[in-house]
Amino acid sequence: MPFRPFTTLKRLMPTGLYSRSLIIIVAPMVILQAFVTYVFMDRHWQMVTERLSQNTISDVALLLSEYEQNPIAETAAQISARANTFLSMSVAFLPGEKLPTTPSTQYGLLDRSLSDEIRTQISRPFWINTEQYSDYVDIRIAYPGGVMRALALRSHVYAANSHIFIAWMVGASLVLLTVAILFLRNQIRPIERLAEAAEDFGMGRDVPSFKPQGASEVRRAATAFMQMRERIQRQIEQRTAMLAGVSHDLRTPLTRFKLQLAMLRDTPETEELRADVREMERMLEDYLDFTRGHQREASELTELGDLLAEIKNDAERKGHNVALQLHGDLVLPLRRNAFKRCLTNIVDNAGKYARHVWVTAVRDEDDIDIVVDDDGAGIPEDQLEEVFRPFYRLDAARNLDEGGTGLGLAIARDIARGHGGDVQLSKSPMGGLRAVIHVPV
Repeated sequence: MPFRPFTTLKRLMPTGLYSRSLIIIVAPMVILQAFVTYVFMDRHWQMVTERLSQNTISDVALLLSEYEQNPIAETAAQISARANTFLSMSVAFLPGEKLPTTPSTQYGLLDRSLSDEIRTQISRPFWINTEQYSDYVDIRIAYPGGVMRALALRSHVYAANSHIFIAWMVGASLVLLTVAILFLRNQIRPIERLAEAAEDFGMGRDVPSFKPQGASEVRRAATAFMQMRERIQRQIEQRTAMLAGVSHDLRTPLTRFKLQLAMLRDTPETEELRADVREMERMLEDYLDFTRGHQREASELTELGDLLAEIKNDAERKGHNVALQLHGDLVLPLRRNAFKRCLTNIVDNAGKYARHVWVTAVRDEDDIDIVVDDDGAGIPEDQLEEVFRPFYRLDAARNLDEGGTGLGLAIARDIARGHGGDVQLSKSPMGGLRAVIHVPV
């Protein structure tokens, strides 16, 4: 499988806007710090060390030249005293000594710088050790008849204050990062509030306290969201008002039909007419409920366990055998009456076409699943999604509404989606149909 670095990087990147924005700020700063540190360590630090080494070796060369002009003990003593007083350097002339046989240290920047300067300025055999002492550098130069030994302070030959630069750089970066994080957090918070308001509105919850805040672009998006919400609510109100008039107009002739049928004698024909009128009323209610939706009802905190217990009792009064299991905290905001109808449609349908119905409600972190299983005939797999289409009717005997309007499942899914969830159908382990009503908390 070919390696795709950009795909891998995309998978590793955080998904949140706040985290990504923070990386956009932090990544260039880290790269800049690394580049500046490299330049400082490799160029500036090297230059300063070379200059210090050059000055130190110049002092050593001068002292050695002065001693060689008059190589006696008194001269050595005077040079040692002046070097200690004015150069903070311990100098000793050792007649008859030879350079150590062990190799000089030569791996660090200081070793290379000192060696280059000794070769350039003195051009005599030498031996250096920069590791034996923590505060000093041991420099030994061979001269005819002996060895000059100089212990120079490490701080005089080496740029040892680099930590100050790094500390300032890191400290300034931390201050800038803190300011950036606080500022960025304040800029991201209005976007998070806008996302929460959109999610609540999508779940059918009211968001009356939401107000546009933040940068101008965020305010524009928030204002557009509020205008969209108002248009949707106005459309729903207009549709509801229109349907209320349609309902009134259609109920009037149906009421006249019922009155006229009540005045007729009871015959098989009149009973069939009465059944047709009742069926027309029920179908009219289904159509109006589907078109009207559930937006008129306000959301409220609901104990789903109590609601399911009511649905179980209603189903048992209709002669259905229903078993109920509840797991976890099942309190969430719902349009109670609408959601009760959603669950009642599915539970009653299972009870009509099965001998046993099992209802299980489970909370998983921020979601709740209500699983309805039965041991009935079920629905063919190729029609599990088709049955959600409005007015779709199965060829088989199993439908969510006895009269065959084909709106039972459509109404149930519409209500579930109005709460931010969904309804999914599959084959049940019990042999019949499984309906899973998923609702976010």
